[in-house]
Amino acid sequence: MRELDNFYLQQEEPSKSCLLALRSIVLAQHKDVTTELKYGMPFFCFKGKMFAYLWIHKKHKKPYIGMVEGKHLVHKDLIQENRSRMKIMLFDADKDLPIKTIEKIVKDAIHLYTSGVIQLKK
Repeated sequence: MRELDNFYLQQEEPSKSCLLALRSIVLAQHKDVTTELKYGMPFFCFKGKMFAYLWIHKKHKKPYIGMVEGKHLVHKDLIQENRSRMKIMLFDADKDLPIKTIEKIVKDAIHLYTSGVIQLKK
């Protein structure tokens, strides 16, 4: 079993199901999105460049998706907290995920790379 898969299996329900659903949503947004474990967290990369990750918020105990270049994204559901670069979107694991909102935010993040706002590795 891959270490990345083990991350999801170690989570408790309902967070585990929420994180697995988030993984599926993110991976479905573009054929060039891949996932790997970095810093002990599941990260999503677009053409090799980290753009999002999943984690559990320490204070709120809720799963969230973090957008690496969140400072470039404007959406009412993204919060900055004390981060200078990243923004996150928290989820209540007991409720339905706002799939359309997640898809929009992920596609907007990918657009930062496809439009050249964020430079890809050459």
